[in-house]
Amino acid sequence: SPACQSPPWGRGAGTAAEVEAFMWADTQSSAKRAALFSPADRVLVKVQDLTPDKADQLIWLRARVHTSRAKGKQCFLVLRQQQFNVQALVAVGDRASKQMVKFAANINKESIVDVEAVVRKVEQKIESCSQQDVELHMERIFVISQAEPRLPLQLEDAVRPDGEGEEEGRATVNQDTKLDNRVIDLRTTTSQAVFRLQSGVCQLFRDTLINKGFVEIQTPKIISAASEGGANVFTVSYFKTSAYLAQSPQLYKQMCICADFDKVFCVGPVFRAEDSNTHRHLTEFVGLDIEMAFNYHYHEVIDSITDTMVQIFKGLRDNFQTEIQTVNKQYPSEPFKFLEPTLRLEYTEGVAMLREAGVEMGDEDDLRSEPEPWDHFYVLDKYPLAVRPFYTMPDPNNPKYSNSYDMFMRGEEILSGAQRIHDAQLLTERAQHHQIDLEKIKAYIDSFRYGAPPHGGGGIGLERVCMLYLGLHNVRQTSMFPRDPKRLTP
Repeated sequence: SPACQSPPWGRGAGTAAEVEAFMWADTQSSAKRAALFSPADRVLVKVQDLTPDKADQLIWLRARVHTSRAKGKQCFLVLRQQQFNVQALVAVGDRASKQMVKFAANINKESIVDVEAVVRKVEQKIESCSQQDVELHMERIFVISQAEPRLPLQLEDAVRPDGEGEEEGRATVNQDTKLDNRVIDLRTTTSQAVFRLQSGVCQLFRDTLINKGFVEIQTPKIISAASEGGANVFTVSYFKTSAYLAQSPQLYKQMCICADFDKVFCVGPVFRAEDSNTHRHLTEFVGLDIEMAFNYHYHEVIDSITDTMVQIFKGLRDNFQTEIQTVNKQYPSEPFKFLEPTLRLEYTEGVAMLREAGVEMGDEDDLRSEPEPWDHFYVLDKYPLAVRPFYTMPDPNNPKYSNSYDMFMRGEEILSGAQRIHDAQLLTERAQHHQIDLEKIKAYIDSFRYGAPPHGGGGIGLERVCMLYLGLHNVRQTSMFPRDPKRLTP
């Protein structure tokens, strides 16, 4: 009979749970039951849209069962979609039997369900849910996909702030356990918010640069020579020879400038074979890279990049408050600060300020490795030439320094950039100084022999930007499936 069939949007011929749900959900006429099998015109409401404006409306909703609590002749469920959740109630009465209540109470957490329910205002706010002013009174419930009964971690434990609930013996989940079970951890409200904000960073980056006249390009990730020089590259077998995973799209960005694209950017993976197990290093991360020709001074490049970053910060502030506040519930932090125009200091000024703050360092130490005392967005300009890549333009007024810069958020580097050498002879000399095999970068150097405009740019680490904007403490929290010296899975 129709009452013993499973809904066609369920799995195959239907699980026992789906069949039982269907049997208890609808006791009305066969015509109405038949209508249930034609859900094409059914509108599924989003949890985030459940507000008092929808009070007394009968709605359909698909969500995960976040928690379940039976009490006498009623059962309370919390239904979750991404970072939003709502309380739902099924109680014995005209629209629900005792068996339906029992069935609802036995649905495994994380199962996906369809429910038909009436939206009701509540007199007292439901503090444990994102939708605090309404609850759902369920009339029908169907299990679309049943989760296994034992979860590798409990989502409510994974979003508990560190230290909270220790006296009551409530658990928290450590980072390795979260990363070992990343698919489950990504379902938490915090992770959902983090990666939706990260998507916003990429969109704002693209939109801002396209509005500035930039062209998006795609560059090779398998290359014949180390992009940055040095030994921190992954070597891969390439037919009868060896190749490298790109440390950056640097060489190809510059070749596009030589090809008269004028302003380019790209978004893509970057690989660094550094055996660094710190809170800010990954062996694979997403690079947001910019390169542009300038007219008179490389500070035109700095101004363009800093304005792009400010537009990103404004866009996040204005359009992602829900995500920011969701993350802050688990990881409280001060709102990110930035100035207009962006603060710019020369490297020697930064060293002097650090010494005043009690940090011991030499004139040519790499300032990026030191903890800076400034907590907003700023630029350090004129780095020592010795700590920069071979293609960095020396400072014409002081050969010990260079026309290069880094940008910082909350005291940590998020961008490294410079004016590039656009003269083939000088570029050759600098490559030889860094002991780079000229034959391997011949095509790169040759691209400057036929006229190249003055240009500069920079590379931004997407995961670091998100980590520091949100005030998080480990870059693995903002890498969807992080890769570091000790982690290659999942």
